[in-house]
Amino acid sequence: MSVEKPIKKKRSVMGATFSSRSSSVSPFAVSLEYSVPLEILEEIFHNLPHDQVIRCCSLVCKQWKEVADSDCLWRERCRREGLLPRDVTKTPDDWRIYYVLCKKRRNLLKNPRAESNFKYWQILSNGGDRWKIESPMLPHPNENVQKNFVTSYGMCLKSQIIDLKLEGYNPSFMDQYQPPIKITDWYAARWDCACEYTIKVELLSGNKKCTQKFEPETIYFEQWNDQQWHQMTHVFTNYGPGVRYIRFVHGGKDSQFWAGWYGVRVTDSCVEICPEI
Repeated sequence: MSVEKPIKKKRSVMGATFSSRSSSVSPFAVSLEYSVPLEILEEIFHNLPHDQVIRCCSLVCKQWKEVADSDCLWRERCRREGLLPRDVTKTPDDWRIYYVLCKKRRNLLKNPRAESNFKYWQILSNGGDRWKIESPMLPHPNENVQKNFVTSYGMCLKSQIIDLKLEGYNPSFMDQYQPPIKITDWYAARWDCACEYTIKVELLSGNKKCTQKFEPETIYFEQWNDQQWHQMTHVFTNYGPGVRYIRFVHGGKDSQFWAGWYGVRVTDSCVEICPEI
């Protein structure tokens, strides 16, 4: 009497078959049996974290990589999440990179509004009666700004160094895509005292040598000015490979050597890696 051996079946999982002969077989040792319909695969990708789509799904097979890299997938993902460019006549060259930059975009400077006193800032110069923190004399255009740094009658400078790798922008990404780096800073004078404002922002290499910098001429305010807030802006583009750090320095002083804090005010400084300009 012969006993028939049970037929061992295979399990089908998303276009791949796994043998049940051994539980020790790696789940990555698969053979593709059929293709998942593109519309289903795209919908699955839309519901996964974007970093998993890029780092994991694109490695499964040729079909998955083509979908994971396709402009239509990332354009639709941008549409669903409201990340489309403000100017509809301009379209990104690479929707995937545009999406990633939109998701990562944030102010890389810490404590830009003096909410944590001088935490994260390195004081380079502390002249006169030294740096101080006050409430704005005139409301800031951004209603969330409730404090500002203020300088004295001697030069006051402070800085931060941003480590791009620690902030999630790895060297290969920065070298290959060189995304725009946008700098903004807000400054204002007291109405009753002349003062000056200065800013310098440097792109630094791995050994922290300057590869490109923005250093406009010092801005001078006359006495009896309107003490309005002004914005300084600059965008670094096509800066070449090798950028690993960003050094931000700003400050100033009053020009009449009055004891106290009659110098320029600064607040809401910002350094962003931008998806578009």
